[in-house]
Order: sequence, then structure tokens, then C-alpha cells
Amino acid sequence: MEPDLFTAAAEDRQEKDPSSSPLAVRMRPRTLDEVVGQQHLLRPGSPLRRLVGEGSGGPAGPSSVLLWGPPGIGKTTLAYVVSQATQKRFVELSAITAGVKEVRAVIDGARRSSGAYGRETVLFLDEIHRFSKAQQDSLLPAVENRWVTLIAATTENPYFSVISPLLSRSLLLTLESLTDDDLRGLLHRALADERGLGGAVTLPDEAEAHLLRIAGGDARRALTALEAGAGSAIAKGEAEITLTTLEEAVDRAAVTYDRAGDQHYDVASALIKSIRGSDVDAALHYLARMIEAGEDPRFIARRLMISASEDIGLADPTALPTAVAAAQAVALIGFPEAALTLSHATIALALAPKSNAATTAIGAALADVRAGLAGPVPPHLRDGHYKGAEKLGHAQGYLYPHDLPGGIAAQQYAPDKIHGKRYYEPTRYGAEARYADVVERVRARLRGDPPPESA
Repeated sequence: MEPDLFTAAAEDRQEKDPSSSPLAVRMRPRTLDEVVGQQHLLRPGSPLRRLVGEGSGGPAGPSSVLLWGPPGIGKTTLAYVVSQATQKRFVELSAITAGVKEVRAVIDGARRSSGAYGRETVLFLDEIHRFSKAQQDSLLPAVENRWVTLIAATTENPYFSVISPLLSRSLLLTLESLTDDDLRGLLHRALADERGLGGAVTLPDEAEAHLLRIAGGDARRALTALEAGAGSAIAKGEAEITLTTLEEAVDRAAVTYDRAGDQHYDVASALIKSIRGSDVDAALHYLARMIEAGEDPRFIARRLMISASEDIGLADPTALPTAVAAAQAVALIGFPEAALTLSHATIALALAPKSNAATTAIGAALADVRAGLAGPVPPHLRDGHYKGAEKLGHAQGYLYPHDLPGGIAAQQYAPDKIHGKRYYEPTRYGAEARYADVVERVRARLRGDPPPESA
């Protein structure tokens, strides 16, 4: 979409007075060398380097790029840098507000600009996963004919959210979450650079650590919080952004939590033990501390999946599917919405009946294997599908359970050394009570015990 008079006036004002722009805009990288993180995409000869004309580009360069990654890691920035480095027109659309009409207007404008002035256009389409199939189809002619260089961004898995024809015509680049070191370098640059704060204030380590926590790997959020803290410090005549000033500016209390230190493991441990103890309120408290401190939501989801098997097991067979579904949802949506999904799963697991029978069962089996209690597989269970197996006695005498009443054959399955061992000892909690009854009947049938007399 071509900028209107008001947009053009705003851009002109920002160009004449950069300080009127937000800090995140002022600190936007001008070259690929200034981009924070994503080093796996910025090596010499990489697709992004070729896209901006470094090395061999031209007809061999990509005409459509899909940037996939969580919010705030620089997708828009990369598109902007490409346009600046190549001196191409930069047009930005959001799939939230734009439709086919706006896309076609940009494509028509790109063709006119190319024909009349020889200037190509970079179309940056944010949130492409929000476009319908028909809307994405409208991009295909422009991509195939190179009327525009399309750079599309998505926070969702493009294999599910982008149509196959567009995906096959595009170079898919996966962006990684920014690390604390990436953000720390960005903050230091913003504090010192004349485009940023120009050394007007300093950021002590304590305040910096809090800022990194609330940023949660999001560069835009980090710069916005830094700008708020700097503005508050300057207004109070302070030469540094203290932790108190930063807290007041962003209205969030510092959570004592180090994602790389003891607190990381202590709070995670407390979350799992609260779930194990069925204290849903305590579990939600620790979950909130992890979220507020900027913990990786995937780490939390992994812990919940482990808890579902370790502490609940068959007492509630829906616990593990719930935790797995939560982990999949978290990977797709990210924060802040992922907090709702993690809360959902935490509540379900905390209130579920508990059993560690699956945990103790595999623990006991592993202990025996490690102690050497293995032994050969019984001959009748061995593979009998190859030539010569019959001469070796393999698979001879095997009883096919499906041919027998009840589907259970009275035969030995375990090696001799552990025959008769009982690893799984079900509880009578929740749904596992049913498994407790079933396992006793099955074990009796396997031993060949006569069925109990009917009452």
C-alpha cells in the first residue's frame, strides 16, 4: 500500500527529527552487520547476504523469502535492511489489516515503478499465516514473475499455515530466539549510540538483569522498556537507570529468578513438587514466577510433560495428552498467549489423581537390566521369518493370542532370569484402579491359572 499524505508527513518528520521516533525504530539496523542474533543466517554467502547483493545474486538470488520465528526477534528489521541495502522501495503490509485489494495495489505499483523508474520493490508481509488460501494465491504471480521481492513473516509453522505453491517458491529461513547476550549487546549499543540515548544515562547490572528478564527474548520489548526507564531517570535528574526507576517506569516488580542459576532449578522444582502434591494454587504461583521472569515456555512445557508421566501416569490417562497438546500449542503461539495454555495444563495436572507406578516400574526394570538380569529371548518368541529359523527352533511353539478365547495365551514371554518378576504395581487411585484389576487377571491367565469359579 502506497503511503498516504499523513504517513508521508510522519515519515518526513521522523527523518528531520529522529528523536521523535521510538527508540526501537531509531536503533533499527541499517546493515546486516548491525543485526543482533541470527548469525546462522548472516554468514558470508548466505541467502540473506546474496539477497542484498553480496556475492552472486541477480537471477540466482531468491525472489521470495519466508521468515519464521517468534515475535520481536527482527523479522521486520531484516526485511527493512534488505530494502535499504538494495535501494529498493520498501512497502509493508500486515495480513491482519490488508487483503487481496491492498496486495494487488502494491503489485501494480511495483510494476509501474519498475517500468517507469527501473526501481524494484520489496514487499514485506507480516503475519502471512493470517491470510486465507485465496489471499495467499494472489501473491503467486508477483513471486513467479519477480514483480516484487516478497519477504513474508510468520510466527506459526509455515508448513501448516502457508500454501504449498508459495512455500515451494520461497526460501524458508528459520529465525532463532534472541539470547540474553544478544539483547545485552543491543542495550549497550542503544545506550551509547547517538541514534539511541547517546550516553545520557547508564544501566547498572541489577537493572540490566531485570530488563533482560522482562524482555523475554523480545528486542522490541527490551528497547521499549529501556526507553521508558531512561525517560523516567532523565526526568528525575538521575544519571543512571536504577532498578527502582526501571520498575516504576515499566510497572513490573523485579522477580528474583536467574534462568541460568539456582533459582531456575529451584522454582522449576517447586512447580513440579506442587503439582505432585496437588496444590494447584502453589503450582500456579511458581508458574507465574517463571513466566514473569521470562522463562522459555518450551522449558516449562517439557517439565509438565515429564510430570504427567512421572507423577500421574495411568491414574489419569488424559494427563500426558493434555501436557503434549500444551507443548505443541506453546511452540506455535509463544508468549504472551502461551501463558494461558501453560495455566490450563498446570491446573489439569495438579488436580489429577496421582500415581508414580509407571516411574517405579521402569526404574525397577532398568535396575535389573543394569545388574545383568537379561538372558536370551525365549526361543518361541524369536524371529522366524528368515530361512533356517525353523532348524534353530525359533518361533516354534509360539501361541498366537488372537486365535485364543480372551486373546491371552498362557506362555512365557520374559527371559528365564526374570520370569515371574513384577515391575508394574498399579495403585488404586483414579483410573489406575481399573488397570490394577486388569493386570491381576492378565497375569493369572499368562501363568495358566484356572479361571476363578463363578459366584
